[in-house]
Amino acid sequence: MNDVAINEENLWRLETPGVEGWGRTARVDDPKKYFMVSTDCHANEPPDLWVKRIDKKYLDRVPRIETDSNGVQWRYCEGYRPDRVRVMSFEGEDWIRSKAGADPADRMRDNQADGIDVEIIFPNKGLAMWATPDPIFSSAQCAVWNDWAWEQYTGHGQAMVPVAAIATGDLDCAIAEITRVAKMGYTTLSLPCKPVWGSHDVDHVNYNLPHFDPMWALIEEADLTMTFHVSTGRDPRAARGNGGAVINYVTHSLAPTIEPVANLCASGVLERFKGLRFATVEAGIGWVPWLMDAMDEAYRKHHMWVRPKLEMLPSEYFREHGYATFQEDPSGLTLAEDWKLMDNFCWANDYPHHEGTWPHSSQAIERTMGMLTDEQRAKILGLNAAKCFKLDVPEHQRLESF
Repeated sequence: MNDVAINEENLWRLETPGVEGWGRTARVDDPKKYFMVSTDCHANEPPDLWVKRIDKKYLDRVPRIETDSNGVQWRYCEGYRPDRVRVMSFEGEDWIRSKAGADPADRMRDNQADGIDVEIIFPNKGLAMWATPDPIFSSAQCAVWNDWAWEQYTGHGQAMVPVAAIATGDLDCAIAEITRVAKMGYTTLSLPCKPVWGSHDVDHVNYNLPHFDPMWALIEEADLTMTFHVSTGRDPRAARGNGGAVINYVTHSLAPTIEPVANLCASGVLERFKGLRFATVEAGIGWVPWLMDAMDEAYRKHHMWVRPKLEMLPSEYFREHGYATFQEDPSGLTLAEDWKLMDNFCWANDYPHHEGTWPHSSQAIERTMGMLTDEQRAKILGLNAAKCFKLDVPEHQRLESF
């Protein structure tokens, strides 16, 4: 990456106010570098992964590209509207990002050069595994990812931590796959933000219902971390035309991640299963204080309708059980201390995505975390993630060594 010219559109990524007054830094050449966990990285799966591995009865249903009579290529996926394939011409770093992450050795070098000690690895193309109203088909796709990711990323200690994908629309399938991946050695699950793909339907099961208690009991017993990644649950590309790229990212990709948090914090799930821990992934953190206030306001003002009555306010369940990941979110960081969330936020470089900070993570951290103390930066850059994902922290990077 160092020998690639930085194209003009990415020069802003090099801007930094410096690190004067910092006891430690995120710079890779700092002998006192923070322990850094990227809580959201992505695979670069082979395009034919599911075609080669899935049960043959599903071959005509896997996401595919077809050419119409006019020679135009279209991407088809059961849960998405057909999407025209546009050939993009990337330059400089953007080109590198579009190709990176396929080879485990290369991605380890990339992340080590960015200061990363541990990466949590999510699907990339595989985010479409949940894009179907058929939970059995979704579960079959998830099993393909789980087998491949385990083969691809284990054997590197805790430097690479792949997540196991679970389709939750069918409870029996979900329990069977969670049992299987736990025996394989997975420690982290990725659940869709909404169990049944598509628009809201009151007849669909959701995470607030006791229907899922057997699954929560299994996850708690196995001591697994749950994550909810953006763009799962319903089509994140619902808008088109003017402003569509921004509208889809903010409204249809990030915003639905709020739903599983409210479902868990307001329903009594976290009272019945006190050992559960969960994280929202790639949705940012600025919304978390607002959501906590909104949940508490509804709980108090709508007391006549609220069921069940909880032992604590909904916001307290997030503080005790929840985490949220982000790349650059200065507004969220400025609110973290006042809302007592310094122990709940986790940073990520989102390798190799364009919206991430790789390969200039130290500059991004310096731009956005200058208002924090060394201890607060240490928590957000890695120590909170170590608690969430059950990671070992080297002795010289623990808080006691500051």
